[in-house]
Amino acid sequence: MPDLLAGLNPEQLRAVTLPRESALILAGAGSGKTRVLTTRIAHLIQSGQASPAGILAVTFTNKAAREMLTRLSAMLPINTRGMWVGTFHGLCNRLLRTHHREAGLPQLFQILDSGDQLSMVKRLAKAQNLDEEKFAPRQLQHFINNCKESGLRANAVEAGDDFTRRMVAFFADYDAQCNREGVVDFAELLLRTFELLARNLDLLTHYQERFRYILVDEFQDTNKLQYKWIRMLAGSNGCVFAVGDDDQSIYRFRGADVGNMNEFLRDFGVREVVKLEQNYRSQGSILDAANAVIAQNKARLGKNLWTAEGRGEPLRVYAAANDEEEARFVVDEVRQLHREGIALADMALLYRSNAQSRILEHALFRAGIAYKVYGGLRFFERQEVKHALAYLRLAANPDDDGAFSRVVNFPPRGIGARTIEQLQEAAAAGLGSLSRAAQAGAVGGRGGTALAGFLAIVERLRKGAETLTLPELIDEALAASGLKDHYAAERDGQDRVENLNELVNAATLFNEEFEIGVEPAGEAQEDVAPVPGTHQQQVLAAFLSHASLEAGEHEAAAGEDALQLMTVHASKGLEFDAVFLGGLEEGLFPHDNSLNEDGGIEEERRLMYVAITRARKRLYLTYAGSRMLHGQPRYGIVSRFVEEIPAELCKWIVLPEKQAWAAPQKSAWDKPAWGGGGRGEAWASGGGRAPRADANQYATAPRASFETSRPDEHPFAIGANVRHAKFGEGVVINIEGRGLDARVQVRFRAEGTKWLALQYAKLTPA
Repeated sequence: MPDLLAGLNPEQLRAVTLPRESALILAGAGSGKTRVLTTRIAHLIQSGQASPAGILAVTFTNKAAREMLTRLSAMLPINTRGMWVGTFHGLCNRLLRTHHREAGLPQLFQILDSGDQLSMVKRLAKAQNLDEEKFAPRQLQHFINNCKESGLRANAVEAGDDFTRRMVAFFADYDAQCNREGVVDFAELLLRTFELLARNLDLLTHYQERFRYILVDEFQDTNKLQYKWIRMLAGSNGCVFAVGDDDQSIYRFRGADVGNMNEFLRDFGVREVVKLEQNYRSQGSILDAANAVIAQNKARLGKNLWTAEGRGEPLRVYAAANDEEEARFVVDEVRQLHREGIALADMALLYRSNAQSRILEHALFRAGIAYKVYGGLRFFERQEVKHALAYLRLAANPDDDGAFSRVVNFPPRGIGARTIEQLQEAAAAGLGSLSRAAQAGAVGGRGGTALAGFLAIVERLRKGAETLTLPELIDEALAASGLKDHYAAERDGQDRVENLNELVNAATLFNEEFEIGVEPAGEAQEDVAPVPGTHQQQVLAAFLSHASLEAGEHEAAAGEDALQLMTVHASKGLEFDAVFLGGLEEGLFPHDNSLNEDGGIEEERRLMYVAITRARKRLYLTYAGSRMLHGQPRYGIVSRFVEEIPAELCKWIVLPEKQAWAAPQKSAWDKPAWGGGGRGEAWASGGGRAPRADANQYATAPRASFETSRPDEHPFAIGANVRHAKFGEGVVINIEGRGLDARVQVRFRAEGTKWLALQYAKLTPA
């Protein structure tokens, strides 16, 4: 009989061998929680406390479930095929298939994925003549899913206004349609299973007696209904082995409720909280940084990660003048690490917002470094970006049928499939392109009127392409098309709006490079045919070619060594030898949206904790004095999360060409040592922090002048660091007016962005 317990550390052993009672295993990042969970199951079976059929194990991904079953097969000579190990949705599907009659479902009921569900919502909304501007299909879909995940049917939802009442009525109609068609969506799987067991006590008792041991992975990610489902299935005699980490609860936007962990302790009378704190992934300095940051959160159960592998290297911190310099630095460091023998696949570039990937992708593309965007699309392949580019393609060539088809009814403007079919028939009959067929009046009635409105937008953009700069043209396209307003109205549309803003930044950078004669990356000038038209039309044509190249080339093939790019959310559960975490400025990470949300900053700090603990050996933290936002520089201050890391854990990188700028602050560093890296970087080392490790260390914006002899001069400059008696430290990001009659807009570290009248503000230099 195999010795399952060999090699477990004392806390892991304690968790695996707990007696039959509910317990919480507080498992830190990299502490071997999957091993503990799997070994606990194997131990229960081997010791005769449970049969394979008497165990229910819940995971959050199918991948985790497969890994658990594979490990169990290797540990014990058992058949795992019949074991109840899977995700909430998978287990509920299995239970509903078994009891489909009691659940009121056909035996072969179908499951709607997210795309199928949205299609049904659109179909039903169209049949009811709902105004898509007011009741966006995605908004209706989110409303339905949120209600179900809260355990509510339409008749239980409180509606205090006409808008909500109409949403509730649609929810009821949607449910009725699903029942008629014999289909269920993902949220329905869990809700219907809960309702089935709640109203059928014999069935509930059967499963309560069968599953005497319930194990739940990633417990911090459970939502309200999932927790109620676990409580009901466990009953009064159930034994729940909950494994999770409240410090890694980062999915509140999906409904995850970190408070379930405290409720579990109370509801199940938990006596055992086992803390797995020994980390097998990261070096000591990285763990110390993670501990220091997360310790600032008040609402946590508390643990402290440690490792027996030594302190390792310090964290590298780099303050760039702007986001372009930040991206160049990252690319140079990636090259150096690769030369030193670290595979590209063992390095990751993490960012808070998807839109941040664009400038990194551009720098990597120009450098010819293979990369993959993990869990998402490359910037120019994202839906909203491709929609915006389609409008630009029509501005360059109204006869582009591909672009025409993509956006003729996006955002929705009442142009249906039949109208498109009529256009296609007319075009094939000799009218040429879809645009020409529409101009010739091939479609009448309401469809023709809607087409005329679309053609007016295209004509407006076509004329704009002759005279507007590229960034101006994109602004015009986003406004005229309604794309930005459309995504802004979606509940989860913030990322898409940020990507559209980033497209303006991309155009601004491209425009500058084009004007100074920089070749578009990936193509030689002699191979590019001259484009007729005005200078602005030539820039547009070149930009569209550039976007196509960046979208389609240098994509790493399957199995190819490639750098990994991803959001911090997508990185959870992964680990890398070297991690670059960029954009560490207030307003970006932590995100502006978190400042006004209850518990928002604490969730952002947990996200920072997750990001730090992805690194095994080397961690880079970078931030910029200015960052392009909608084609204009946005000045920021360093993230509070950077300043929460003890100075002795960090080394500040100063590039050789920046040493003169850093010199005035060098005296504050304890025993500065220069040299070391293959790139000839200079280190600010020895446990001393630059006195203000902020984004203006290398800022290109002019510093504030606090003495002025002219009444029309501003006593502050954009980019200046300031201090206010009430609001604390901040940076000037905008100025209106003249002299002391002016007002300044300041982004404060703790209080967000505020406009202040200079005459009364009593601002002082920071």
